[in-house]
Amino acid sequence: MLIHEVRTRRSADDFPRTEHLAWKIAEVAADPVAVPADTQEMVINRILDNAAVSAASVIRRPVTVARVQAQAHRTKAGAGVFGIPGTYSPEWAAWANGVAVRELDFHDTFLAAEYSHPGDNIPPLVAVAQQLDVHGSDLIRGIATAYEVQIDLVKGICLHRHKIDHVAHLGVSAAAGIGTMLRLDPETIYNAIGQALHLTTATRQSRKGLISSWKAFAPAYAGKVAIEAVDRAMRGEGAPAPIWEGEDGVIAWLLAGPDHTYRVPLPGPGEPKRAILDSYTKEHSAEYQSQAPIDLARRMRERVGDTDQIASVKLHTSNHTHVVIGTGSGDPQKFDPGASRETLDHSVMYIFAVALQDGTWHHERSYAPERAHRPDTVELWRKISTVEDPEWTRRYHSEDPAEKAFGARAEITLKSGEVIVDELAVADAHPLGARPFAREQYIGKFTELAEGVVQADEQQRFLSVVDRLTELQPGELDRLNVLVDPRVLDKAPTIPSGIFR
Repeated sequence: MLIHEVRTRRSADDFPRTEHLAWKIAEVAADPVAVPADTQEMVINRILDNAAVSAASVIRRPVTVARVQAQAHRTKAGAGVFGIPGTYSPEWAAWANGVAVRELDFHDTFLAAEYSHPGDNIPPLVAVAQQLDVHGSDLIRGIATAYEVQIDLVKGICLHRHKIDHVAHLGVSAAAGIGTMLRLDPETIYNAIGQALHLTTATRQSRKGLISSWKAFAPAYAGKVAIEAVDRAMRGEGAPAPIWEGEDGVIAWLLAGPDHTYRVPLPGPGEPKRAILDSYTKEHSAEYQSQAPIDLARRMRERVGDTDQIASVKLHTSNHTHVVIGTGSGDPQKFDPGASRETLDHSVMYIFAVALQDGTWHHERSYAPERAHRPDTVELWRKISTVEDPEWTRRYHSEDPAEKAFGARAEITLKSGEVIVDELAVADAHPLGARPFAREQYIGKFTELAEGVVQADEQQRFLSVVDRLTELQPGELDRLNVLVDPRVLDKAPTIPSGIFR
């Protein structure tokens, strides 16, 4: 990997385009390097993962809204929308599928200087691949690039510290991935990156306070923007430049300011793109930093016994966990039984309480209003607090995979005075966890979440197609679309009419 120093430059500086971060990313995207076998395997796993969580979310209201919007943009030839037949304009297909993937907070993650869900790159790339009839092998190449670019940006540039939402990296990575997939030249990719970044920088309020369904729509919007940006760039349109380094650019005014230098790693020429292997999926439908605490609660449950005997619970954890989903956030909504599912998903106090009581976690039952309002749960929930532990923060930011941790140490004090202590560094499903996810587990997640949603023969058809992705020829990628049992779709909420008909 090459480390690129990125800082603000004055307009009068001699700063050639080839030194811009956007150009360096474009060169990485245009590099025709082969995709390693393990990267290819993981790309297929994540396509399975996205299909699994889309099946689980297909009749939720935000997903239904996005699907209805996409259906207003039907075309004779285009891209598929998850669950339904027909072809649709690719940016709207990507929009609908992106919301389906993100709605339950149940797909993959990568955490470093910034947060990310790199699987959000897959819907826009698949949509463009279907629209333009690309080879399955080129789709894999594009997804490998998108993961590489997003994860490298996440390693080098922190957004949340400056209250910018993490999808600012996603617009860039999706544009770069599409550029790889379509074998575009660096200049075209460079302009698409600049446009996409300019249009996807937004504040983090979507993940703070009263968290709404926009949390699922925001990444889908970034994918939609990336498709439109690439289309304009292919037609010869330029972009703001230098987008990161300019005097009025992203670093100067939205991030750390003109005196700060970021260090962004990127593959060198001819270096394979392997970053997807650094990411990890979720076994539980909850914010990633609560994955290990859920497993920890399940493990401690037997030792605790009757949860009514708990006097207090303190979770010692990283700064990120404490201030984003813990009591360090200062959000009273994180203790509100009437809070939205999206808010409960970002309350490790609620999540730990339910996992401790139930010994399990379910993407629907664990968030049900009657579950959140259960008096004994509310009582336990309000006994739980988080505190930052410098050692957990250090491990969170460690670049050593064997040391990097997203977990916590739990101290449970019983009314008797007994203190029960245990800790877990990574979730069981993490590559270094007790039960790492491999192809078998990804298939299992898909079949479990698709049960009762996608008919058995359609499940098997899809699994067979994904397994042969490298062999799929132009015109065959429409087979990646999964059809949902129409009787399930009949249960989706009725959506009021809007502008698009």
